[in-house]
Amino acid sequence: MSELAVPGTLAGERLDRALALLTGWSRAEVARLIDDGAVLVGGRPVAKSHRLEAGALVELLSEPPPDRPPGPEPVPVDIRYADDDLVVVSKPAGLVVHPGAGHPDGTLVNGLLERFPEIAGVGDPARPGIVHRLDRDTSGLMLVARSLPAYDALVAALARREIDRRYLALVWGRFDAPRGVIDAPIGRSPTRRTRMAIRDEGRAARTSYEVRAAFDDPTVTLVECRLETGRTHQLRVHLSAVQHAVVGDAAYRGDRAALRLDRPFLHAYRLDLTHPTTGQHLGFEDPLPAELASVLDGLGAGSG
Repeated sequence: MSELAVPGTLAGERLDRALALLTGWSRAEVARLIDDGAVLVGGRPVAKSHRLEAGALVELLSEPPPDRPPGPEPVPVDIRYADDDLVVVSKPAGLVVHPGAGHPDGTLVNGLLERFPEIAGVGDPARPGIVHRLDRDTSGLMLVARSLPAYDALVAALARREIDRRYLALVWGRFDAPRGVIDAPIGRSPTRRTRMAIRDEGRAARTSYEVRAAFDDPTVTLVECRLETGRTHQLRVHLSAVQHAVVGDAAYRGDRAALRLDRPFLHAYRLDLTHPTTGQHLGFEDPLPAELASVLDGLGAGSG
């Protein structure tokens, strides 16, 4: 699921040709997706001969199966821990986790395969080794499996909520209470199918939060959030739903003139788990990247 904006150079092109150029997929693959209703322009399905306007939003609800698994590339990977079973990496904002629409290569997975070629046989061949993901513009700690037994054990631990993942988020407004839980089901948005929303028929989702600091100019709050479930865009959707959208998050009403950022202020700063082989507790912390730390410095001391 992804969104692509039509560049001015492709204005007036047919949808099928433009999408093939933007994604690297074949015209036949693109045509199948369009015929299946998996491509929306302006929120609705259109014919493959539809002529596109510059800036039009093309939403991709699915992708063709990869014709080959991802391969190794010299993509820099910030390794924070590695042993025979698992790897912990710090992903920068802007780096896509695995190949997909508009990102056929140059991803974190490509870099991991260069460093750890054995993960090619671990988990999903299209995203080998990946236990959980971060959105492209979210930074922070990610867990990767190097062996199939470790992958199975870590995925099961994640499902049992035994892996503790915590984030720092700067959000709009002030909270009424210093801590709380957001418990609301999340499903596909009925109006923007590549985005998520609170839906009665969605999947159960829980996010706990605790206020770290509050600031007055503009009125924003730094919160620590803990994922109790792992739904797509969960933190961003939950925080926006309670009127505390993440600063800089254009997709979920967080992009505002009072404080402009080039990315959402969302960072996976802590990861705790039990090692799947040794049973040892592993805990990791990742400080805010420089671009987010400088935002906090500009806000001043704040209040707790």
